[in-house]
Amino acid sequence: MDRDRPKAPLLELLKAAGNGRCADCGAADPEWASYKLGIFICLNCSGIHRNLPQISRVKSLRLDFWENDLIEFMKKHGNLCAKTKYEAKVPPYYYIPQACDCLVLKEQWIRAKYEREEFVATRVCQDPCSAGSHEGFLWKRGRESRQFQKRRFLLSAREGMLKYYTKETKGPKAIISIEKLNVMFQTEKIQHAHGLQITYKTNGQTRNLFVYHESGKIVDWFNAIRAARYHYLRTTFPTVPESELVPRITRNYVKEGYMEKTGPKQKETFKVRWFSLDSQERNLLYFKNPLDAFALGQIFIGRMDEGYEARAGLPQGVCVKKTKPGITMVTPTREFLFICENDKEQREWIDALNGVIAQPLTG
Repeated sequence: MDRDRPKAPLLELLKAAGNGRCADCGAADPEWASYKLGIFICLNCSGIHRNLPQISRVKSLRLDFWENDLIEFMKKHGNLCAKTKYEAKVPPYYYIPQACDCLVLKEQWIRAKYEREEFVATRVCQDPCSAGSHEGFLWKRGRESRQFQKRRFLLSAREGMLKYYTKETKGPKAIISIEKLNVMFQTEKIQHAHGLQITYKTNGQTRNLFVYHESGKIVDWFNAIRAARYHYLRTTFPTVPESELVPRITRNYVKEGYMEKTGPKQKETFKVRWFSLDSQERNLLYFKNPLDAFALGQIFIGRMDEGYEARAGLPQGVCVKKTKPGITMVTPTREFLFICENDKEQREWIDALNGVIAQPLTG
C-alpha cells in the first residue's frame, strides 16, 4: 500500500481558511492534527493534546499514516469549525496565548477549551467583577530575604484592590490598586514554570513582586487579575472601544536583558545592569539584579520630534576597554550610553527603543 497517497488531500486542507495556523496558539504552518477534534495544530500544542487522550488524539500530517475516514473527518471539521464551537464565549479579558507564550498558558487554554468546555455557547459567562475576585496562596519572593514564602493573596475587582498578607492574624502587608497594577508571566526570569511578575506604582516608583503557584492554577490568578483590570478600565472609560481597551489590560515588556551602562559624565566605569523596556509607560528601567523589588533608575523614552533617538555606537572620546557593540540613547537632557554583549543584542535593543520612540504619545 502507498502510505503517502492519502497525505496529499490532507495537506491540501492546510490551505483552507483558518487551517494555516495552529488552532490553539496561532503558530504558522501546523504539521500536526487532532483527529478527534478535527483541528490542525503545531508541534508544541500537539504535545499538550497528547497528554489529554480522553479528549484528543494526534497524528503528524507528514510522518503518520492517515486512514481515509479520518481524512474525511478532518475535511468536515477544521480550525474554524472548532473555533465556532469551543471559543463561542471567550471573555474579552481572558488571555489567548500566542506561539511565543509559555507552556502553562497554552496548556490551560487548551484544557479550558476542550476539556472543561468553558467557552461553548451554552455556558453562562461570569461578569468581569465576579471573575476578578480570587483568593488563595502564592509563593512570594521576599524583598530582603530573597526566599520564596507562602503568602495569602486576596483580589477584589469590586474594591479595586489586590492585597497580600504575611500572617493570617495581621492586616495586609500591601494594598495594591488595580488601577496601577500590571501582571506578566516570567517563567525564565523567576526560573519557575508557573512564575508571575506583578508590578505596581508606589510613591512614584515601580514595585516588582515575584510569585508562583505549584500548579497550572497560576493561570487562574493571571486571568482573574486581567478580569479585575478589565472591570476597572470598562467602568472608568465606558466610551473607549473594546479594541483599544483590551491591549491595555496587561502587557509584557517589549524587551529585557543585560547591558552595561556608564554614568552621566561618560567617564565612569561601565557596570552590568538588567534592563526592562515598558512601551506603555515609555520607560526603560534598569536594575542591579533581574529580581530586584525596585529599579536603580529609569529613562523616559519620548518621540523623535522631541529629541529622542537610539543610535548604534558610542560618541567619540568615550573609552571602552571591551570591543563590544554600543548604543547611544539620545534624550533632550543627556545621552545614555550602553554596551551590548553582541551585535544581535545591539540590533534588538535599538529596534525596540526606536519602536517605542515611534509610538504616538497617549494621554
